[in-house]
Amino acid sequence: MRKLEEVLQDWEAVIGLEVHAELTTLETKMFCGCKLEFGADPNTHTCPVCLGLPGALPVPNKAAIESIVLAGLATNCDIEKRSMFYRKNYMYPDMSKNFQTTQGPVAFCMRGHLDLDVDGPAAKERITAAKLAEGEEDGNAVRTAEGYTAHVGITRIHMEEDAGKMNHVGGSEGRIAGATHSLVDYNRCGTPLIELVTEPDLRTPEEARLFMQKLRQIYLALGISDCSMEEGSLRCDGNVSLRRRGDKKLGVKTELKNMNSFKNLHDGLAYEICRQAEVLEEGGQIFQETRHWDPSAKRTIVMRVKETADDYRLFPEPDLAPYDLSDEFIESVRAKLPELPDQKAARFAKAFGLSAYDARHLVEHRATANFFEACMELAGADAAKLAKPVANLAINDVTAHMNAHDDFDLEDSPLTPARAVELVRLVADDTISSKQAKEVFAAVLDEDKDPAAIVKERGMEQVSDTGAIEAVVDAVLAANPDKVEQYRGGKTGLMGFFVGQCMKEMRGQGNPKLINELLGKKLG
Repeated sequence: MRKLEEVLQDWEAVIGLEVHAELTTLETKMFCGCKLEFGADPNTHTCPVCLGLPGALPVPNKAAIESIVLAGLATNCDIEKRSMFYRKNYMYPDMSKNFQTTQGPVAFCMRGHLDLDVDGPAAKERITAAKLAEGEEDGNAVRTAEGYTAHVGITRIHMEEDAGKMNHVGGSEGRIAGATHSLVDYNRCGTPLIELVTEPDLRTPEEARLFMQKLRQIYLALGISDCSMEEGSLRCDGNVSLRRRGDKKLGVKTELKNMNSFKNLHDGLAYEICRQAEVLEEGGQIFQETRHWDPSAKRTIVMRVKETADDYRLFPEPDLAPYDLSDEFIESVRAKLPELPDQKAARFAKAFGLSAYDARHLVEHRATANFFEACMELAGADAAKLAKPVANLAINDVTAHMNAHDDFDLEDSPLTPARAVELVRLVADDTISSKQAKEVFAAVLDEDKDPAAIVKERGMEQVSDTGAIEAVVDAVLAANPDKVEQYRGGKTGLMGFFVGQCMKEMRGQGNPKLINELLGKKLG
């Protein structure tokens, strides 16, 4: 099977996502008063309504309606004033009433969009973007200085209820294949669930991953869900098809399930793109089907032939009246909108002189955004001067530590905003080098001490005495006359050698900037 970058030279992937988010911050289910609680004992939060017992009548959760309208406003959707619920009929044990209550053709939120800023290695997957000049367009993408911006349409965000949870016992990895029996927990049944459906505007697995990450940031900012992919409160299905580059006709799509992390979303789509290309290039046929992504085997497996809308026999829910949302209700929800990630990034860039790239990556995590803002408050008059090094610390060192340690909580860590500001000040005033700062950063987390105390204990203060450094520089140049001659003959790469020798003589405590300046003068 060819690699993704090779396949994308010949084929264009057309990707659409279906993102499900449970409204976990609510107290009760969508149509009854049962408590929402993840991890509770099986079947302890159920009632006749969520079990669908005869004669039980649903009552809609107003707070859930407010949450979906918030989600729609935050994703540039039109809020439909009139909509209704339908019954989606299917026979499976995870829904004891044999139908799911969901919205029909008109949802609460319609015709939205998000703009994705794609940069760095992620931008390389859309091979056509690299050929554009800044400001030039390629379909829904516009070239930028760092990469490109992709405009992704949102078809709808509709409300539905979640199904129960099936536990298959005895099979491999909890799947039904090979299981000896199955258990069903109806606690999750009836949980308010919003489903966002994108237009087929995504062209690479990286764009899909970035879209999912951005949507998660928005939902977390709104406070409507904990968005835990590990616990299943944020789930994503991907639809993908291929067509030859230059073709406009859509190919046959497959749907991918079980992509419960950003990495699995990217890897599952990447594999399916390569698989479809191989089938088509060998003269085979792609079938519209649902496939399971197996992260351990790193491949997709056929689950079932894809159903159509007719298979669900949708009809209006007779026990729920149509909704008529008033202008007053919509505006009251709009007033609750918090500062969204894009708005926060724009504010950071304007207030602190950060690049759009730095500001955008700062707000990828709420923790780093809040951390940066707290640091800037402590920096006071020096905020503009320290903004860039604090941003670098948050984006690079802090984020890397967060990624390497799943249980790391920045808010409760030894690295307080005050210590972060102190650390970057030590570098700014040349007390320590940027290389030493990484050692101090690690020590702060390990030893729970202030940066200045660590620097003092370890004798890490940089020597910035020009006379002392000049003596070392003279000695190093005198000891290496052959290399001095080579440097002056044009081999300027030897500068790194001279700096290294000086730092070695000064046991790593010489000020690198002063050493470079003095070497430049004496070698020039």
